[in-house]
Amino acid sequence: MIKPKALVKGDRVAIVSLSSGLLGEPYAKHQLELGIKRLRDFGLEPVIMPNALKGIDELQKHPEWRAEDLKNAFRDPSIKGIICAIGGDDTFRLLPYLMEDEEFVHNVQKTPKLFTGFSDTTINHLMFHRLGMVSFYGPNFLNDLAELGNELLPYTKQIFSGYFEGNELEGVPESDYWYEERSDFSEKALGSERLKHKEAHGIEVLQGKGKVSGKLLGGCLESLVDCLVGERYAEEVETINRYDIFPSLDEWKGKLLFLETSEERPNPDRLRDLLTVLKNYGIFTAVSGVLIGKPQDEAYIDEYKQVFVEVIADKQLPILYNLPFGHAYPRCILPYGIEMTVDTQVGSVTFNESYFL
Repeated sequence: MIKPKALVKGDRVAIVSLSSGLLGEPYAKHQLELGIKRLRDFGLEPVIMPNALKGIDELQKHPEWRAEDLKNAFRDPSIKGIICAIGGDDTFRLLPYLMEDEEFVHNVQKTPKLFTGFSDTTINHLMFHRLGMVSFYGPNFLNDLAELGNELLPYTKQIFSGYFEGNELEGVPESDYWYEERSDFSEKALGSERLKHKEAHGIEVLQGKGKVSGKLLGGCLESLVDCLVGERYAEEVETINRYDIFPSLDEWKGKLLFLETSEERPNPDRLRDLLTVLKNYGIFTAVSGVLIGKPQDEAYIDEYKQVFVEVIADKQLPILYNLPFGHAYPRCILPYGIEMTVDTQVGSVTFNESYFL
């Protein structure tokens, strides 16, 4: 895998809207301003790409505009990192404009850049994985950097600092607290703190013994399933297959699979159906271990455990549960293609190699 360079103070970082155009809506202006301030507090210079603020309706109609912003971010040698505004549900529509652009493919492979985001951004990550570039399943602009409290969540600050030279993380740190999703994102909520709870569970070992190592691969469960069955968009499967975006069964062999559920908070029966799609594909017989993110707001946190164990149906496969990544708050970073070790004895996840060049 080709690794990007770490960020340093003074670097320019691009903000892109590759899925939803929410960042460009008037009601998100206060979040836009706050996120820009937070990036500058880190010593970075944010660059809002030309189409990133064109709003939900326009960007929904024009995936080529979204793709052009990503291409321009890779064209510009002064831009060192790329931060997704937020997720969505149709970033797969960018694939023809990206994968058929020889200049874009060349730029990704010759001048890799830090790329971070989660949720529907899973599809972008799988694309970069196919092109051989390490990318980061982690914080995005609206959900993390534009946190409406007076300060960033302490864990978020620790994790985002891990993108800087000299601050590289050694693995997945545990968090002392978890935070509820907000119901009010309006300007009136500025300065209000998220409801927080003491982390009572920590990283749980559902099954497995000893240590196991493998390279990271995974994402949002719903996004992965959509690659295979196209529940939201009938044309998604054909597009994913055309550009060979979803890893083959051979490519899943020996990997550490990471999965997390979306803000839709699927009930246990729905979770079973989603996992069964991956099971039927053969993923659970190929991977060497499974990492599962905390469900948002701890929805079905106990019920999910039984579903994962029953569907996977391999008592020897190590499964770690309730890790701080995905749609729950706070969230860590998981670098695609980086070798990690899972230790079931202590419930830890550590990086075996640098995720930067």
